[in-house]
Amino acid sequence: MEKGFVNSIQTLGTLDGPGVRFVVFLQGCALHCGYCHNPETQEMAGGKEYTSEEIVQKAVRYKEYYGQEGGITLSGGEPILQPEFATEIFKKCHQNGINTCIDTSGSVITPAVEKLIDETDYVMLDIKFTNNNDYEKYVGCQLSKPLEFLEMLNKKGKNVRLRQVIVPTINDDDDNLLKLSEIVKKYSCVKKVELLPFKKICKTKYDALNREFLFDRFDSANLESVKKLQEKLNNLIK
Repeated sequence: MEKGFVNSIQTLGTLDGPGVRFVVFLQGCALHCGYCHNPETQEMAGGKEYTSEEIVQKAVRYKEYYGQEGGITLSGGEPILQPEFATEIFKKCHQNGINTCIDTSGSVITPAVEKLIDETDYVMLDIKFTNNNDYEKYVGCQLSKPLEFLEMLNKKGKNVRLRQVIVPTINDDDDNLLKLSEIVKKYSCVKKVELLPFKKICKTKYDALNREFLFDRFDSANLESVKKLQEKLNNLIK
């Protein structure tokens, strides 16, 4: 039986995929996003060890709340860094009639990751920026990585939601919206695009870890401004 490392569990989440979700935040991430809201999940050495069966047993307890759209979401950290563990969880969830979703940066494709995607019903994929310089500077990989991942998802016919955090002065302009809309139009698997406001409420986590929050120098995004950007993007995609 596969074992893996989990940072935390949220039993009834509403922001991590369709419907009500049982959200498992896996431990470990290979990237170093400047605005990461879960810095405590980054180091692979942290977290609590679980078997796949233990996770599924917990998820089954809340099955009555999921409805037709809800289910389990694996987030993080980065769930695709523990693909065998995640795949076994999803297989067992399907045996129990539970919908599966991952929230991922899409920075890694291996045969094990592809097997995980085959067991995944819904994917939330971050396209953090739309130019390579920002990806290398603020994320730690190239833009080509999530785009290759999106190409793979498209070939497999997965339902995908793209997400992007809007950070003032970095990606809150029309050029970013245009490039993002072009990505969306290219891939029929993308069913929804969600722009999220950059917030600095996670700074307390960095302080607790005695780490510098690199994006503290940027202002939080204005909710109304992000809403207008979302409307612009929706119109570009039509």
